[in-house]
Amino acid sequence: MTDTTVREPLLEASGIVKNFGHVRAVRGADFTVYPGEIVSLIGDNGAGKSTLVKMLSGAIRPDEGTIVFDGARVSFGNPQDARRYGIETVYQDLALAQDLDPAANLYLGRELLRGGLLGALGFLDRRRMLDTAEREMSDLGVKLKDITAPVAELSGGQKQSVAVARAAMWAKRIIFMDEPTAALGVVQTKQVLELIRRVRDAGIAVVLISHNMPQVLEVSDRVEVLRLGQRVARFEASEATVEDLVASMTSGEKEGKQR
Repeated sequence: MTDTTVREPLLEASGIVKNFGHVRAVRGADFTVYPGEIVSLIGDNGAGKSTLVKMLSGAIRPDEGTIVFDGARVSFGNPQDARRYGIETVYQDLALAQDLDPAANLYLGRELLRGGLLGALGFLDRRRMLDTAEREMSDLGVKLKDITAPVAELSGGQKQSVAVARAAMWAKRIIFMDEPTAALGVVQTKQVLELIRRVRDAGIAVVLISHNMPQVLEVSDRVEVLRLGQRVARFEASEATVEDLVASMTSGEKEGKQR
């Protein structure tokens, strides 16, 4: 577990505000990520979780507030800006190309070209991409019967694993994951949670958005709670209960084991 008493934050957001017309989606939210931890961001529907993550990963710009990454103030104009800092995101729709195989999906938008004239003509180095994808997924414990099969033929859990492996392959510092176990069965959920731990153990911080409180406590090091667009509590997962989390989500109750 991350020792937040001696380590400096990797990412720290303060006073983040986002308005959509007359709707104030995020109202001065704070959020902290420490190196090499799994921190869950929870809250009821409409609490501002997904909007906050989109701002921290460059998908949308905040109207107010500051984001500090590795001790320096930053501003992400788009997801490419965030990626330059080693930040990747796995959204609920996974953004996988269903007709392509897992290796092609891992390199989607970042394809490797062959050397010499063939590369100049746009020919892809499929063998190198396949070999690297196999190695990356093996290191993370992702097991697929046929890595050359189209993603459309994979199970829900396998698709999620490919999306997480792609993020882990390119992320250097943080991966944001939005409901990674939604609609998965028990066995597939267990596999994805283990994959998330492997990503953390590889030194990449994971920010997990989830509505499943038992899973949150099972896999997380820390939990931060949003309510009505603001952070209302922080917990060490090992010291919290589902009741603690639900109380904070529903009433903004700050009593408990937050740190």
